Amino acid sequence: MAEGAAAAPACFSEDDFYCPVCQEVFKTPVRTANCQHVFCRKCFLTAIRESGTHCPLCRGSVTKKERTYPKRALDVENSMKKASGGCRCCEKQVRFSWMRQHYKTCKKYQDEYGVSSIMPKLQISQDATGNSSRNDAISDTGEMANNQIRQGETSGHPTFKCPLCQEANFTRQRLLDHCNNRHLYQIVPVICPICVSLPWADTNQVTRNLVSHLNLRHRFDYGEFVPAPETTEIDIDGGIDQDIFDINEALGLDLFEGDIKLPGERNSIIGDNYRWPHVVPYVLEDSLEMNAKGVILKAFEQYRLKTCIDFKPWEGEKNYISVFKGSGCWSSVGNMQMGLQQLSIGASCDRIGTIQHEFLHALGFWHEQSRSDRDDYVSIIWDRIQSGKGHNFNKYDDKKSDFLNVPYDYNSVMHYSKTAFRNGTEPTIITNIPEFIDVIGQRMGFSEYDLQKLNRLYNCTSSLSFMDTCSFELENVCGMIQSSDDNSDWQRLSQVPAGPNTDHTNMGECKDSGYFMHFDTSAGGEGSTAVLESRILYPKRGFQCLQFYLYNSGNESDQLNVWVREYTSANPNGTLRFIKEIKGSPETYWQLHHVSLNVTSKFRVVFQGVKGSGLSNGGLSIDDINLSETQCPHHVWHIRNFTQLLNTSPAGKGGAVYSPPFYSSEGYAFQVSLYVNGTIDSPFNLGIYLSLISGANDDQLKWPCPWQQGTMILLDQHPDIRQQMSNQRSITTDPLKLSGSSSNYIWDRPDKVGSEATFPNGTKYMRGPGVGTSAFLTHERLRSRNFIKEDGVYILLTMEDISHLLSTQPSILPPLVTTTSASTTKPGPRPTATTKPPSGTKTTTTASTTSTTGSTTQPGEPEVPAFCSDNPCENDGVCVMVNRAPTCRCPAGDNWWYMGEKCERKGSTQENTVIAVSSTITVFVVMLIVTITTAVCLKKKYKQRKENKESVTLEETKTSF
Repeated sequence: MAEGAAAAPACFSEDDFYCPVCQEVFKTPVRTANCQHVFCRKCFLTAIRESGTHCPLCRGSVTKKERTYPKRALDVENSMKKASGGCRCCEKQVRFSWMRQHYKTCKKYQDEYGVSSIMPKLQISQDATGNSSRNDAISDTGEMANNQIRQGETSGHPTFKCPLCQEANFTRQRLLDHCNNRHLYQIVPVICPICVSLPWADTNQVTRNLVSHLNLRHRFDYGEFVPAPETTEIDIDGGIDQDIFDINEALGLDLFEGDIKLPGERNSIIGDNYRWPHVVPYVLEDSLEMNAKGVILKAFEQYRLKTCIDFKPWEGEKNYISVFKGSGCWSSVGNMQMGLQQLSIGASCDRIGTIQHEFLHALGFWHEQSRSDRDDYVSIIWDRIQSGKGHNFNKYDDKKSDFLNVPYDYNSVMHYSKTAFRNGTEPTIITNIPEFIDVIGQRMGFSEYDLQKLNRLYNCTSSLSFMDTCSFELENVCGMIQSSDDNSDWQRLSQVPAGPNTDHTNMGECKDSGYFMHFDTSAGGEGSTAVLESRILYPKRGFQCLQFYLYNSGNESDQLNVWVREYTSANPNGTLRFIKEIKGSPETYWQLHHVSLNVTSKFRVVFQGVKGSGLSNGGLSIDDINLSETQCPHHVWHIRNFTQLLNTSPAGKGGAVYSPPFYSSEGYAFQVSLYVNGTIDSPFNLGIYLSLISGANDDQLKWPCPWQQGTMILLDQHPDIRQQMSNQRSITTDPLKLSGSSSNYIWDRPDKVGSEATFPNGTKYMRGPGVGTSAFLTHERLRSRNFIKEDGVYILLTMEDISHLLSTQPSILPPLVTTTSASTTKPGPRPTATTKPPSGTKTTTTASTTSTTGSTTQPGEPEVPAFCSDNPCENDGVCVMVNRAPTCRCPAGDNWWYMGEKCERKGSTQENTVIAVSSTITVFVVMLIVTITTAVCLKKKYKQRKENKESVTLEETKTSF
């Protein structure tokens, strides 16, 4: 092999011109940048699909650009034009650049291989293939390949059937030995079963001399140059943290400012015409990837939580957003008043921050650095910008874009990164405050100022799904009240001798602040209680998530009970309903808890502390409460001593930490691995991967696992949920996605496609391939927010079924289902003997302590019409059920509309104008005819009367004579 770099050796040996994959003379040779191995371009691209991110020969790393556009080995190509070598079949000396042309006329080469163009002339014997036609021979060989795959799944080594004698179950080496011993002189045209099993196989390729072919082409296993590891980590980002503009640039898109689709000329967003209504209609087109659909719905939930903007499936409104999988990530700016308005979420665009970014464009926002005052905060280095891309860094006055009196925001999700459109390795944007150079360009989610601008533009006074937050910094404790139906009180403190030493909000870093609520269990008798109730709250959606931090410095028998007091017309004083009991061993740190509520009437949240039977030196403390009408995460993974892990963990698998086993609501067992210092190829990042693992329900589940979306959220522990900028990625289990070997499904049973692993307690299990990203979050961004508190991080995990998104939009999401976390088999908690409500109140109990999946239409929400199972409507009409009968809702635009029972007729203002003018002319003509006819008739009438009168006069005259 030739392994020279740019300065290749002057002379090559003959073997240097043969591809290690196809074992043939190079055709368009290409070279890997890292290890300098040379391949045919087609062989390299085919093999790299199998080997993932590694060189097919040595497993060295290959960049994402190389995997699409490998660099040509011009030195090898030029040497092939000068050097000659002997044909492997006829020994004739031929220039290597012409060797493949020579094969087309080489009789001995054709005797070994044949040519696909002469296939119809070949008469393949029954003995040779077991069939009487070429198609049957190919079919039989295809069956051999299928048998090989099936055998490979069970034994790890593919087996083949000899096409000359029909003996089966040969490994590659045994087939070579068998044919050399039994068929050495048998010259019969057959199809090689090993060739047909390879990814680049030509199933029409026939060889006349099978033994010679096997000895020349199959002296090695395919796995020897594309080794398939037992379990691989599949990096969906290819080891590269690509921003929106990197994705679009790689696709060759020339969009305004990198991701904005403009109309004929640039328009200002100032003015109500460019604003959407507060409820934005949308369509998720069928072209979208399933994972993208799920992430888009999660992005909508963030808009609801933090703004007054809502999104609803399109039902025939005049203007709506059509979200589709186009080339790259882009959007128009503002409501273009054009009916269907496209927004592209293409490949690699399915991050929640990217989707929030594009929808902010659609809602009317330009990029942050295009503000008129940007030169006060950043410097543009013009000579580092790619040629012809300088216009992307223009700034615009207030007539083009209004920044709504909000300060410049380095942290905006709408800001360019420091590397945007660079022509080399140096940054194109320098922040005037150096500490922000690595902050700009974040795609985690909305910043505080992003939300301020959006809420000001749309006159939002409150968020849709946010209900309450409390860090107890104010003496009014957020309107909470102490109940009189107890024998103790919760106290507002900043420190307890037995712990906690600080609150969770500020961790003791702010002087004269940092409070929490504490129930002292060191005094009083067993069963003593303290009850703290929230202010009255008014739900809208019928489901809520309560999040808070608990510190237990008392005894393991002390417990915190969560209740809700619901007010109805039948019970105006409220009825208590038990939700959850929390108890456990005392710890020296704050612990995060989530509790799912399902309340439809006005209510209060009730925290009831109960003293247990054991000795206590402290008590129970709560802090940083958040309540929102969102779904709770299914599981929480707390990683402690995180700074030590960062300082001591090596890059790669040796530095990975693994979560406990978790179960999805469908019963699938899964595990998450966190690469604290990234992979060997991508250090200084957090890497995160999701794997299915063997579980108790595997025999009852569908395999490969279909359409489960796993979401992994690194929690920003900001005390106000509206200000959190958590980092998340979602992975969806595509049941048809193959692993690198192209024979196994990635999401098949772990005991079939995985490798053995061991839990800390010594229990062995099978772990399937990990799918995720090595570029989850840089260490710089990890330290930029409240991801690490008390030297610990929280990863929130959800795995939910999104198969309903396979159906064509618009569709109704399945109803809310509450399910017990499948990581345990215990039923939901009920009140125990020590769980007593405050006296003097009616009570009910429920086991609604479970996590929730999916979305819902709960009681109290407006009724939404169901969509028809079959859509009879034409011209993109929407069929809905009204009074149990299908009814078409027809689309309409500014100057057109569809009508009719099935939207089969189109109307337009132009048509109406023509009709109106035609009607006017017709009426005029008719009136003119009527007028003329009337005039003629009257003229005749009066003429006749005149003649009659004259006649009478003459008669009278005659009579008088």
